[in-house]
Amino acid sequence: MFRRATLGPLFISPWLVGFVLLVAFPFAASLYWSFCHYDLLSPPRFVGLENYRRIAQEAVTGGRFGQALWNTGYFALLSVPLSIFLGVTLAVMLTWKIRGQAMYRSLFFLPSVVPVVAASVLWMWLLDPRDGIVNESLGWLGISQSLWFKGATEAVVPPGWFDFGSKDALVLMAVWASGNMMVIYLAAIGDIPTQLYEAAELDGAGPLRRFLHVTLPMLSPVIFFNLVMGVIQSVQAFTQVYLVSEGTGEPAGWSLMLSLHLFLAAFQDLDMGYASAMAWLLFVVLLGATIFLFRTARHWVHYQGIMR
Repeated sequence: MFRRATLGPLFISPWLVGFVLLVAFPFAASLYWSFCHYDLLSPPRFVGLENYRRIAQEAVTGGRFGQALWNTGYFALLSVPLSIFLGVTLAVMLTWKIRGQAMYRSLFFLPSVVPVVAASVLWMWLLDPRDGIVNESLGWLGISQSLWFKGATEAVVPPGWFDFGSKDALVLMAVWASGNMMVIYLAAIGDIPTQLYEAAELDGAGPLRRFLHVTLPMLSPVIFFNLVMGVIQSVQAFTQVYLVSEGTGEPAGWSLMLSLHLFLAAFQDLDMGYASAMAWLLFVVLLGATIFLFRTARHWVHYQGIMR
């Protein structure tokens, strides 16, 4: 009997050891370090809430953390809705019965499988302020050229209208790779019962009304899923930010995201206590945003005839 009781834990012991050493211990250690001054070279020294006070001061005064928080919020608030909008639009268009449908689906999905490093290098070449194809094309159209990754401007914040900067270029990269969302929406559209469209058509609903009152409500659970995952992924964006800014967040800190700021604080400045406090604050912010989205979902997410 004892052998049977220990056989199961014995089989999962490799996973348990990995979980304790690689997940549980770092999780608990980072919480302790967030209340310490720790430079990785000397033992942690307890300082209480000093790291959190520093973060709060930087957020209020517009310090490095405040700038990283603004940059991350700007990136998330633009990239997530635009990716969802483009994904839904492409999915609906790709349901049309046209010649070469499979080819179009493959072409629109292709950017999402390109490795992040390769995509970052490609966009750095395309958006080069001097020799990039995008700026040359804008010049042919008579549109003023932008500095993109080299620019410290924001297109949607006056006076930067249509003057694209580093964060706008990162948003463009994120929207370009929304093919994975498109595939999920495409599969969800295929699962919508055709009798719903037939009933709407018999009631006199045109294509737009069928989209608004049938397609969108039936897609709302998938939109909600992509919204939650998109917010989390946008806040955790690191690789492309590191590459396009050469690991500095330049120019002038305008591409400094929270993930990059955390990395630099921990492994460049060796301020692990401050970085751990920032990581926990980021965890709390993401948790709060996720709870808020789940609370609001009951008003617009439609689950098989029930609004929750």
